[in-house]
Amino acid sequence: MELKLFDAKPVFLSKPFGSKRELLSPFLSSKHIAGAKVFPNLCSCKGNSWKASCLGTSQNASISSFGPENIAVDTCSYRINGTNGTNPSMYFRETSLLDAFDDEYGGVIVNPERLPSNPNIFASILRSSLFQWKIKEKKGVWLKLPLDKSELVPVAVKEGFQYHHAERGYVMMTYWIPGGPCMLPANASHQVGVGGFVINDNNEVLVVQEKYSAPALAGLWKLPTGFIHESEEIFTGAVREVKEETGVRTLSMIYVLCGYITYQIILSFFSMVDTEFVEIIAFRHAHNVAFEKSDLFFICMLKPLSTQIMADDLEIQAAKWMPLVEFVEQPLIHGDCMFKLIIDICIARMGKRYCGLSVHKVVSKFDDRLSTLYYNIVNVQDFCQGR
Repeated sequence: MELKLFDAKPVFLSKPFGSKRELLSPFLSSKHIAGAKVFPNLCSCKGNSWKASCLGTSQNASISSFGPENIAVDTCSYRINGTNGTNPSMYFRETSLLDAFDDEYGGVIVNPERLPSNPNIFASILRSSLFQWKIKEKKGVWLKLPLDKSELVPVAVKEGFQYHHAERGYVMMTYWIPGGPCMLPANASHQVGVGGFVINDNNEVLVVQEKYSAPALAGLWKLPTGFIHESEEIFTGAVREVKEETGVRTLSMIYVLCGYITYQIILSFFSMVDTEFVEIIAFRHAHNVAFEKSDLFFICMLKPLSTQIMADDLEIQAAKWMPLVEFVEQPLIHGDCMFKLIIDICIARMGKRYCGLSVHKVVSKFDDRLSTLYYNIVNVQDFCQGR
């Protein structure tokens, strides 16, 4: 028998989905497919069953108006079995799939900029996409949901996605398709901090008192410390933290409030503590420090390039140059075996009896990227004498 689609011309939606359009019969409604089974198959015609080709679909296909969503689609249609010899109105529809690209490990990364906003539409498209990715034997799925698409999070959870990590503007979710344990890498397990040991020619150490600290640390004069930013080197982070805690943020507020000319005039009267990285003296590795994360803390020796202090009044109560002996004799420093050891190492470095890790730029053939390798050399005496 002859297969005939529609008695009228199909209608194109006014806005294409990605690079293709969706076809709908003007006479099609949910009543036309009552009692009919919808599932993918190859195109053929036999008996009272009409079949249309399918490149990919969901077993729970539904008919809905998608609206002007900016989503990409793959072509998909369905086989519809008629009942009692009747000829139900046939239809052809392109099912939307999430816009995504393959990663180098056989997985899929969903494009976060082309996600639908409607949770119901997202649920339907997500199910269709997962169905296709399973057919293609994909592995891990990475789904980044921006803050303005937070309504999609419960939908993804319902479909089996798990939380991977979250940042200020998004939550990253994952889905492992193959059977067995998930092989996707876990979230970052460490936070990285730095402390700047800055000592001048008078054997004075740059120290600060934090405005907000635990009661047990009240009144403690400590080294400037902070956390490394994303894509920031350890040595640049140490220099930045020292500069921030001795005035940069205060001057930034002056720039915003008073303008460039006033900023330059004020800057001419002050020489903030700027430093040059020398070496990593030592680092500490601790676990379960914050939110069950591990902590790497690098003690960096820095050389002062200026001496004038203007403390950051947002975080720092006070800042000053303190004689090294006085700094070491503080009860909290003197009674802490780890920190006392760090000071001893710094003093040994000043006397050229110890050599830390210096910065060396290298390129690895594994990724062809310029990176930083921290190391010292075998002939420590000659190396340190030249510093």
